[in-house]
Amino acid sequence: MTDSRPLRILIGADTFSPDVNGSARFSEHLASGLASRGHDVHVVSPSAKQPVGTRTEIYDGQKITVHRLYSWRWYPHDWLTFALPWRIQQNSARIIDEVKPDVVHFQSHIIVGRGVSSEAKKRGIRIVGTNHVMPENMMAFTGIPKFLQDWAIGLAWAAARRSFIRADAVTAPTRRAADFFEKATGIQNIYAISCGINVDNYQADFTPRTENRILFVGRVTGEKHIDVLLNAVKLLPADLNVQLEIVGGGDQLKNLQTMANQLGIGDRTTFTGYVTEEELRRAYTRSTVFAMPSIAELQSIATMEAMASGLPVVAADAMALPHLVHDGQNGYLFTPGNAKDLAAKLETVLRAPQEGFDAMKNESLSIVAAHDIDRTLTTFEHLYRGEPVTDPRVVPPAHVPDTDAPSS
Repeated sequence: MTDSRPLRILIGADTFSPDVNGSARFSEHLASGLASRGHDVHVVSPSAKQPVGTRTEIYDGQKITVHRLYSWRWYPHDWLTFALPWRIQQNSARIIDEVKPDVVHFQSHIIVGRGVSSEAKKRGIRIVGTNHVMPENMMAFTGIPKFLQDWAIGLAWAAARRSFIRADAVTAPTRRAADFFEKATGIQNIYAISCGINVDNYQADFTPRTENRILFVGRVTGEKHIDVLLNAVKLLPADLNVQLEIVGGGDQLKNLQTMANQLGIGDRTTFTGYVTEEELRRAYTRSTVFAMPSIAELQSIATMEAMASGLPVVAADAMALPHLVHDGQNGYLFTPGNAKDLAAKLETVLRAPQEGFDAMKNESLSIVAAHDIDRTLTTFEHLYRGEPVTDPRVVPPAHVPDTDAPSS
């Protein structure tokens, strides 16, 4: 008989609210979703902009106990803070002994994940690890010379192996991400478990289009390749009268604003910076098509949110995006880095007759239904209890790119 008793769960997160990124958002929704099911949920994370110490925080209407560790700002990055590595073992031991969790679920190996996994292992506590990190994407913020970056990436993957090898179960957001992790670390039998979203939070609009609005949501950083999107919008025919909305903040915001003006599309491009959840949902609903030019997505929560809002998607044919974008069905894949190809695919969507456009919207809704967070929560509950699970992968499209590591 399946064990249904509430669990005490400790989530170790190197990035958590108020940080805005995929890993932080997943940790937040995982914690609140588990709490809504009656579990006692604790989160260990850097203090970021919050006071140091333990207190109750509210996420999605749920009470979560958050243990905020004293942290420093990593100044090469525009927002990242980190817990002090020389204190992480002591802090992890203290918190684990106070909480006495049934299971520890860490979200990366960087600092917090290393500490909580090490101390949980010493105490015989069940450990689940989820990888949201690609060292390749971090190199721009390390200051390491380019000729040494391959060496540094190798060291980072070796460090990931040392932490994740402690886990009783290891997961990644997609099968593609799981395969990449297995190859990089040598750890096998990685589960592919979607980060999941609450699809009911998003609203599709099937009224006839009155404008052509392209939307991007995500961190405004180099790895997202937003410059490719700007160049593609420049190439679109004038009669489409395209408006571009870039939602998110990051270190490249001013550079990209300057680039948009230089390309002559500044008057048609809106950079909103960070927005509230309500404003974000409205941005999805009012848009015509979602564009994701990034080549380093382990899943892309923003793409799933766009699909839950009924948007066709044009995305780079790289990493995990082909698991979400089925070429010619709910949108199109374009050659990574190729602005001309991206423009062509965007034009195809924007010129689609209403019947074909609505078919793409409905297909997005159909595909994303498999990523509802309730499935994700149920699967993790089984893993936390040591119960067998079937790898809940979403069947990928016929074509999956065979590119190994994306370049930054």
